[in-house]
Amino acid sequence: MKRIIKNPNSKIIEDKIIYKKGNNKKLASILLQEQKNFCAYTEEYIGNNDAVDIEHFNPNLKYKVEDSYQNWFMVKHKPNNLKRTNWIEPILHPTDEKFEERLIYSDGYFLHEPEDIETKNLIDLLNLNDEIFVKNRKKFIERRKDRINEKNMDSKTYFEEKVSKEIESIKYLRAIQEEFKIPIWEMIPEIQ
Repeated sequence: MKRIIKNPNSKIIEDKIIYKKGNNKKLASILLQEQKNFCAYTEEYIGNNDAVDIEHFNPNLKYKVEDSYQNWFMVKHKPNNLKRTNWIEPILHPTDEKFEERLIYSDGYFLHEPEDIETKNLIDLLNLNDEIFVKNRKKFIERRKDRINEKNMDSKTYFEEKVSKEIESIKYLRAIQEEFKIPIWEMIPEIQ
């Protein structure tokens, strides 16, 4: 999982859009655009046929005055349902400036320093090290390494090609960033 950077000039803030019971299509559209069509939790591309949710990171804030743009993320429906139902505090927020220093990626797993309870709680809440998730991240990276070797190209060029031709096949942005040492997020174009 990578850090989510919220836009201080977001249309959500400018237009004072709030989450409400009923139709939240405009809110969802802007969040998805800001996330470049990637799920905040799985870092998988969100396509037209994917079921998605506006996720309230802290579910206890839903429909309360304290609920805001900083608490809203677009996520795929199934992973959102797998999120643990019990809220845990203290917790590392996905927008924390030191997020990627504290949530350490290593060979498919997400780790934390022993004393960092906030990061441990985030890993537990989102089941980031679920056996299936770890296996899928590792397999994806292995397949990309094999393809890069087969094509005899450098990883940056390979992923630039993937972004331009088949962006929907890209996932696990943090794993790509760490394993291939490339700025994958910056390579993905903004959605207009």
